[in-house]
Amino acid sequence: MMSDFLKAKLAVLPDKPGCYLMKNENGEIIYVGKAKVLKNRVRSYFTGTNDLKTQRLVAEIRDFEYIVTTNNVEALILECNLIKKHNPHYNVLLKDDKTFPYIKITNERHPRLEVTRRVLPDKAKYFGPYPNSATAYQTKKLLDRMVPLRKCRTLPDKVCLYYHMGQCIAPCEFEVAPQQYEEMTMQIARFLNGEHERIKQELQEKMLAAAEDLHFEQARDLRDLIRAIEDLMYRQNINTADIADRDVFGYAVEKGWMCVQIMYMRQGKLIERHASLFPYYGHEYADFSSFVMQYYSQNPAIPKEILLPLAPAEHTEASGEDDEDTFRGALGKWLRSGVLLPQRGTKRKMVEMACENARVALDEKFKLIARDEQRTTLALQELAELLGIGDIRRIDAFDNSNIQGTNPVSAMVVFVDGKPQRSEYRKYTIRTVSGANDVETMREVIRRRYERALKERLTLPELIVVDGGKAQISAAVDVLENELGIDIPVCGLAKDEKHRTAQLFSGEPPQLVPVARDSQPFYLLQRIQDEVHRFALEFHRAKRSKSMTYSQLDDIPGIGEQRRKKLLQHFGSLKKIREASVEQFRQLGIGDKLARQILNALKKD
Repeated sequence: MMSDFLKAKLAVLPDKPGCYLMKNENGEIIYVGKAKVLKNRVRSYFTGTNDLKTQRLVAEIRDFEYIVTTNNVEALILECNLIKKHNPHYNVLLKDDKTFPYIKITNERHPRLEVTRRVLPDKAKYFGPYPNSATAYQTKKLLDRMVPLRKCRTLPDKVCLYYHMGQCIAPCEFEVAPQQYEEMTMQIARFLNGEHERIKQELQEKMLAAAEDLHFEQARDLRDLIRAIEDLMYRQNINTADIADRDVFGYAVEKGWMCVQIMYMRQGKLIERHASLFPYYGHEYADFSSFVMQYYSQNPAIPKEILLPLAPAEHTEASGEDDEDTFRGALGKWLRSGVLLPQRGTKRKMVEMACENARVALDEKFKLIARDEQRTTLALQELAELLGIGDIRRIDAFDNSNIQGTNPVSAMVVFVDGKPQRSEYRKYTIRTVSGANDVETMREVIRRRYERALKERLTLPELIVVDGGKAQISAAVDVLENELGIDIPVCGLAKDEKHRTAQLFSGEPPQLVPVARDSQPFYLLQRIQDEVHRFALEFHRAKRSKSMTYSQLDDIPGIGEQRRKKLLQHFGSLKKIREASVEQFRQLGIGDKLARQILNALKKD
């Protein structure tokens, strides 16, 4: 239910364009949006019907603020900057953490080529982005053969193999003029900016000249280089009559998810594509616009043309905003590039192809989810039949961990409908059992968990899985039935000599339940056992690590972690602390009384 505070703020929203920032109970910004009319857009989240995904966002909103702008173009650019600054949880780019690779010519006295995913303000030259690292490294490998820039991160004392192969100019031994580097940099830039045919022609002329001069090895190397260029540029799907560089965008939405497809056309050829899938929380075209703005705010290489789909008619009618024209104008002005929303012809078909690929990617995602859910449902049904119990939805699984009885711990994981529910995982430090007594440890943990579940009326599972065989099952059943009066089926998973899930036991007294090792129920149990074992082991390692850092100083009243660290850093060891005088402690701000307590405690030990 909406608070009076939010109702009051909604009532005074202005009829002006701007950006709004939604906040949660901790004051964190969780969503940023833009609006032509702030009053209409912000109110739409709290009135009318929203899908479950948007309801989840609205349920977290406890406050909001807004920034008024003079027009919708300013609002769009401001939204981009705010998302980049705050990284809100519910904004689209946070759901696609892909960082694209670039080819970089370093800004050094002796420049070199490298592939990087970070674009820094270091005056280097960046080319890209490339859709994947394989394409970027393949291109760099080709450029390394074409242009003899240095390959070493630090200059060696003498020339290396690259020099003898003709792939390095060897600045470690020979003086290189700045003009020579400038020419090589220009050649790389020409190639990466799409002048492949021209460079190919120049190499062919050099190859023919080398052959005429009877330099056949050089001619052969040039021939191989030309073929490598042809191979790199051959991976194309469609061509256009022009030779323009352009990015073609398309998107599709379904079940609260959006897929944005980017097709990279260079020199009129479609050479690569990239798909981003993420949940969206606003209006679809507005969130698509936000994605494109964020994409180019992080990628400095801008093509000559950017092709975008038209906004759906229902969006324009519902929002009452001219997002389409606003977005095209803002993006074009900001990037100084041609931004088009084609309505007919070849370019329209390119956009339609991008949209169709986005629809296919979304369809594939939901089909895979449906397939996994169906397999998990069948596995739970078969497991219930094997154990002779009713339907299973929730499974609690337990595992104990210790090393020769030290730092004994236990852990519980929860699976609902075959999926882990990590927010319900629990850790237990063993209180009543000393040594490596796995059965008594299981008793304690089962008692503590389900005593609390009864008191707090927590959801009980349809099945409990314990790590172990007959003894552990009997202990768990005894606590549940005889101490707590709960009737929950318990099964146990015994491991073989290689510590792999091997046998399933259930019932009281526990009996072996035959289950095929290649069946879906077995795979599900194996996943559950692996997860609870991982979680318990992780907790035990943390406990053991903490216990290993224990110091005698920890037992002295008035000595906390910070003082302990200061003492050990200043004196170097417990022995030197024990031999110190009271006066030496004053340098650390420790009074004479506490200093004497420390010395007496250490000397007594």
